[in-house]
Amino acid sequence: MEEFIPGFVLTFIGSFLFLPLMLWLLRFLGIYTIVSEGRCHVYLLFGQVLGVLKEPGFYFLPWHLGIKAPIVHLLGACKMVDTRIDQEYLRSQPVNSEEGAPMGIGIWYEVFVSNPVSYLFKNVDPRSSLSTNVRSASIRCLSNMKLGDMLEDRHTMSLRVRQEVTPQAAEWGYKVGSVYIRKVHFRDAKMIFQIQEKVVNRLRQVTSAIKQDGANQVSIIASTAENQAAAEFAKAAAVRPMIVGEALQEISKDPEISSALFEILEAQKLADSNALITMIPSNTPILRELLAADGSQSQRSAKADKVASSQEVSSPQKHR
Repeated sequence: MEEFIPGFVLTFIGSFLFLPLMLWLLRFLGIYTIVSEGRCHVYLLFGQVLGVLKEPGFYFLPWHLGIKAPIVHLLGACKMVDTRIDQEYLRSQPVNSEEGAPMGIGIWYEVFVSNPVSYLFKNVDPRSSLSTNVRSASIRCLSNMKLGDMLEDRHTMSLRVRQEVTPQAAEWGYKVGSVYIRKVHFRDAKMIFQIQEKVVNRLRQVTSAIKQDGANQVSIIASTAENQAAAEFAKAAAVRPMIVGEALQEISKDPEISSALFEILEAQKLADSNALITMIPSNTPILRELLAADGSQSQRSAKADKVASSQEVSSPQKHR
């Protein structure tokens, strides 16, 4: 235990104090360096570029920079450049169409540093300059295009902007990746309102035309069905007498059947007429005469009542 504690303390001090200090001293003297992924080291001495380390990993500087490596950190400088892909979106860039419509275009593009030396020394602010170049290129390339092409063919517009921006971006150490026109819109509020009104009116016209066409189709179908039904009913009415005549002719061949049929039809008519029927036994002539006399007397009394009522109605008019 007495040997363990001193050994642990020495190991702890050596691991957390002396080892980091020694590694920092080696890096300061230019013995080695570590390049992270997406980074680039540019070593400068007296205004000259000694070396550029682009690939990530561990580097032994005297092997790459020569005998000047120990004095780079003392008399020179090490510039770290971010080479990761970056993206930017420029909103509503003003562009006029061939018809004179004020349009706004949203441009999305991705870019990364391909030449760190040009990025450091060709331009003081290359990122802002690149953004300005993309804006001006979009105005130069996309102005005076037809409105239909501007709203539909975005792929061609993107290629034109990329081809215009790439040479100047390469001079500043940038490499332009994808360029995409994400949004094309109208910038004038009154024009937007007018377009909305036209679209709404057109939709109303199309809707009314569809409704009218449907009503016309329904009326055509209904009239056709009525004509066909009327024709069929007319055929049935024309054929009915012939069918009835043929049936009666067939029935009249047998006298018993024909007499029974007409008696049934007569009884059916009497039943349907709701008339009062008096049944008289056979071989009673006196009863028939009495009923006939009673019927004539009732008819006479009914006529007398009608005449009396007519006289009563006409008498007040005479007195007036």
